[in-house]
Amino acid sequence: MNNRFTKILAAALAVLLVFCVTSCKKENTTKKAESIAVFVPGVMSGSPVYEMLASGVQKSVEKYNANVANQNEKVSVTIIEAGTNQAEWGNKITAVAATGEYTMIISSNPSLPELIEPLTVQFPSVKFLVLDAFLEGNDHMATVRYNQREQAYMAGYAAGLVTVADSADMAFANKAKKVALIAAQEYPVMNNIIYPSFAEGAHAVDPEIQVDFKVVGNWYDASKGAELARACYDEGVDVILPICGGAAQGVIAAAQELGFYVTWFDDNGFAKAPGHVISSATLEQERMAMEVTSEYLAGKTVMGTAKTVGMKEGYVRFVNDDPLYESSVAESVRAKLDAEYNRIMEGKLLLPAPKQ
Repeated sequence: MNNRFTKILAAALAVLLVFCVTSCKKENTTKKAESIAVFVPGVMSGSPVYEMLASGVQKSVEKYNANVANQNEKVSVTIIEAGTNQAEWGNKITAVAATGEYTMIISSNPSLPELIEPLTVQFPSVKFLVLDAFLEGNDHMATVRYNQREQAYMAGYAAGLVTVADSADMAFANKAKKVALIAAQEYPVMNNIIYPSFAEGAHAVDPEIQVDFKVVGNWYDASKGAELARACYDEGVDVILPICGGAAQGVIAAAQELGFYVTWFDDNGFAKAPGHVISSATLEQERMAMEVTSEYLAGKTVMGTAKTVGMKEGYVRFVNDDPLYESSVAESVRAKLDAEYNRIMEGKLLLPAPKQ
């Protein structure tokens, strides 16, 4: 009897072992579905950089999911807007990571790597991809930044050419050599890269050009944006670069009301105020967001890396093929702008991105 019981027990254990091995194999070969959060440090409406970020991630995921047969293995995307109060971003991205729902958090802002670094220790299972930012050496984060020195330089060069232009060529140009940048807030990239490079571009045209700098105090107050723009205009400014999110709508409204020019940043802005927008220096953020998301989903992302891309790589662009550019800007000014752009593209004018 004991011998028979032993045989039965052995047979049962063998069946159990086969079942366990089969189950384990199935579990190990089943790919866990990815869940991505797009963390917007601000609001998408009126913020081209964030609109392009979300769109790029979503398009990449849609393309990926189209080739996934198993519904349970499809990637999900959640867009999370953190609002315009920068003081709250740290707590909000911490809350997103703490949910444990997301395998990857993708965002875009130069200030985020500093906020994220402690989270990579606290939540080691979460990975981070941050565009428009630079930090290397963290094995849970990869970053890509744009050469905004090139971008701001071309905006400043355009502003400089227009402010010194004859009113016969550019109707709203006055005799004062004054341009301005209206920012939402002061932050390291603004203070150390964008504003100095905007001034650098203007001074490359004429060292005597005065470059004013004004701050809205937030990313949404269009009334304050218009108020600052009117003050600039009253002081003789005839070209303004607004980098202030929704507040830029106030700058545009003032330009149309009073008659001055705007040079635009991050996306193609010629259609926002035809006849008033004289340049657009854009970031190919949607393209970059698509590429980094696709690389991640293909398992090709190298965490801990940081790279810089600019005009030669095609991620920063000076828009010179829009019909509104041709109709808004005198041919003599366009010729000089195109020549300066070509100098950068050909490597004759080197504008390396400075440390933030």
